[in-house]
Amino acid sequence: MLAMVTETSLSRRTVLKGGAAAAAALALSSFTPERVRAAVAETARSGVFGFGVASGDPTATEVLLWTRVTPTPDAVPGSGVGLPTAVGWELAADEGFAQVVASGTTTTDAGRDHTVKVVVSGLDPYTRWWYRFTAGGETSPVGRTQTAPDEPGMTHALRLAFVSCSNWTGGYFTAYRGIAARDDLDLVLHLGDYLYEYGNGEDRYGPAALAGVRDHQPPVEALSLADYRVRHALYKTDPDLQAAHQRHPWTVVFDDHETANDAWSGGAEDHEDADDPDTAGVRPEGDFAARRAGALQAYREWMPIREPEGWQPQPHQGTQFFRRFTFGDLAELSVVETRQHRSQQVPTTVGGALNPALADPARHLVEPEQRDWLTRGLTGGRTSWHLIGSQTLFARVLATPAPGVLAGQVANSDPWDGYQADQQAVLAAMAGSTGADPVVLTGDVHSSWASELPTDHARYPVDRNSVGVEFVCPSVTSDGPKEALGGTAAAEAVAVAVPAANPWVRYLDGIGHGFVVLDVTPERVQADWWFIRSGGDKGLLLDPRLDPQATVGHETSLVTLRGSRQVSGPVPPLGPRSDSPRSAAR
Repeated sequence: MLAMVTETSLSRRTVLKGGAAAAAALALSSFTPERVRAAVAETARSGVFGFGVASGDPTATEVLLWTRVTPTPDAVPGSGVGLPTAVGWELAADEGFAQVVASGTTTTDAGRDHTVKVVVSGLDPYTRWWYRFTAGGETSPVGRTQTAPDEPGMTHALRLAFVSCSNWTGGYFTAYRGIAARDDLDLVLHLGDYLYEYGNGEDRYGPAALAGVRDHQPPVEALSLADYRVRHALYKTDPDLQAAHQRHPWTVVFDDHETANDAWSGGAEDHEDADDPDTAGVRPEGDFAARRAGALQAYREWMPIREPEGWQPQPHQGTQFFRRFTFGDLAELSVVETRQHRSQQVPTTVGGALNPALADPARHLVEPEQRDWLTRGLTGGRTSWHLIGSQTLFARVLATPAPGVLAGQVANSDPWDGYQADQQAVLAAMAGSTGADPVVLTGDVHSSWASELPTDHARYPVDRNSVGVEFVCPSVTSDGPKEALGGTAAAEAVAVAVPAANPWVRYLDGIGHGFVVLDVTPERVQADWWFIRSGGDKGLLLDPRLDPQATVGHETSLVTLRGSRQVSGPVPPLGPRSDSPRSAAR
């Protein structure tokens, strides 16, 4: 497919309040490792609101507001110290706060790492709002948010960005700067790997050129609650990430790296027991359940996500993070969570044959209660479209032919392909849906895909029996096929070989990093891929992740038409919205 490129020049955003001078300097300069390791504490000392503001999980009448306060210089993230602190908040109809529509005071303390969450209710739908916090004689940066376009009998525009896999040591967060610069988004959907658990030693992940420039804090692998709190705080010092949070409401869900690589219900690929010989002489990793509990606590504290208890309660196991959002008669968005309860990953082959465990109905990617919630939503939907936010690839991906590869062998058992009973149950629900057309939105694979979702892959070349489509965003910075395979030529070869073995894969790019903008109308859903670029190069010759002055540019656009459940295009990039959120100012 021909790529269409529209270069957009963006100046590096400067966050002006709450200690952002230290954060901006960190992102733009090549400091020593010691200087970088002190970044979190420095940002905390530089102001009460040094980690910015955010909003999330908007509905028609509610929105969640978030910040983190540093009441005293010693109350740095993860320290466990600091007195309880009163924090004021205001929501206004105008950026100048002449019309404050809601306000209040809440208290935070070291027990929640001095993070703050406030849910503001009773708001008008599809309306833009501004918010701020006060504490310790300081005022936070002003954030902008909006309620959802969800009004009975009304069909509004819906446009969101979706993104995943933002590794601090992998490069500058130019993609977030591109998102922050947009004025046409209702929502940012983050599909996981918001942060990475690795340290700066042998487990360092990312370009060697950034060692000593963008290093993780703490410098070792995150294991404890304090470690994960500090890691979240480090990411929140990035000015581009702060700006994207400050500009738009987000809906987020975690994947594996918020805890450990390839996590499952009882462990992870990147977690060994304390008595494992591989851990001799290094920091013991301890009990995985305790590690995950600390990681998820820090995630709930530091992210603009609803507290799971009591919000949209459904039958579930563990803690319910899956949830659903409605956008009038146009679309629903089901956000699934695929790490807490999944069965352990298994090999794709055993004894020279396909592994029958891949299709074992006793193995699950999501717990049965969540799977049933998702399939009920698909079959009972009353909107034009049902969007599904999935951390891992949903489409079947067969391994490309090679010596030792068996016919029908899947390429990877960590995505839905490793849990085929759940995969088939969802495909059956898609096939049985007579209302909303399904569109899966996915991250995780550090590359860009558009795929159709057949129920019978053997028949696909004959009758293209697709029951839905999947659009996959590239990573923000994490290594993709180009980096993993050693160069552009190898990534381009994969982009040819994978669709040849999997004809339902209609688009694949393994070079670019960036994000996807999704636009939904009653007639179609369009996905625009935006890649970061250095001097116009998406990564063919250069590595734009290393360039702090990189830009973002349009790469290609594909659509699925209502009723087709197929991918078509390319088409021209998106233009203006059909309508815009209201102003509440009078």
